[in-house]
Amino acid sequence: MTRVEKLVQQFADNVEAQTDAMHRGDAKTGNKHAKRYIRAFESLRALGDEGRDALVALMFEGRADVRVMAAAFLLRHRHDEASRVLQELARGEGFVAFSAAEALKRWDEGTWQLDPA
Repeated sequence: MTRVEKLVQQFADNVEAQTDAMHRGDAKTGNKHAKRYIRAFESLRALGDEGRDALVALMFEGRADVRVMAAAFLLRHRHDEASRVLQELARGEGFVAFSAAEALKRWDEGTWQLDPA
């Protein structure tokens, strides 16, 4: 497995772990995993567009929470695709739909800061 593939896997694994911790009401563990997927994204971002592009596949497969988070982080870089994914998931119910809607809302407000230019 390449370094980029490992970082993508770390991103996905830690998004899943954060969601699972939140469902258990364990904010401390959830925050630990959030810091880890943010670090994984920062490492990917340091590689430029190649690193960002490595996350694209996560928008289209696997758990919905990972799809939302990948799309949220890719809104600036792959806006059209990420926006479509978030719009689709926002039509659902529960935490994933809320997260997708909030990412779009923050983008529209101009307050989104996950991958600044």
